[in-house]
Amino acid sequence: MKIVIINYGAGNIQSIKFAIKRLGFDAVLSSDAEEIKNADKVIFPGVGEASSAMKMLLNSGLDSIIPTLKQPVLGICLGMQLMCNSSEEGNTTGLGIFDVDVIKFDTSVKVPQIGWNQISNLKSDLFDSIAEDEHIYLVHSFYAPLCNETIAQCSYGLNYSAALQKGNFYGTQFHPEKSSDVGEKILENFLKM
Repeated sequence: MKIVIINYGAGNIQSIKFAIKRLGFDAVLSSDAEEIKNADKVIFPGVGEASSAMKMLLNSGLDSIIPTLKQPVLGICLGMQLMCNSSEEGNTTGLGIFDVDVIKFDTSVKVPQIGWNQISNLKSDLFDSIAEDEHIYLVHSFYAPLCNETIAQCSYGLNYSAALQKGNFYGTQFHPEKSSDVGEKILENFLKM
């Protein structure tokens, strides 16, 4: 199985690669359109700021490749947010895969949300063998509101999308690669799709 982690200059690439290695698989880092298109599974990571990350995607031409992919694709954290219509962070236009706009937490909660939270309302094969209210790890100031594509939610001042799915595209606001055994199982479920 060929697993490609999209390498476009944003963030948590090595920790994802190590998590996949712990599951017994190898992943390659690539920004090559053909290599990404020919992968069995694609992981679209992201740590950083939305508008500068989007600029990196535009400069590499990956903004037009990612939405056309047919294999399972997993966006993580900022990767998931960039798959949405837009983000208030840097007034960024996203890839438009998920039909929701990313907005900033209001001042009633401390931002960024850093640490462990619980996921609930699990609605996808991505969460096979994962119990309701398991703990996952998050670091973010912006969120996707609940929408038709929500497959898991978290609560932080309000309920929001912890994960999204549309067809072959999946996104997690949390970091499965930093979410201990639960995150590892979610990654494994994705790799077995």
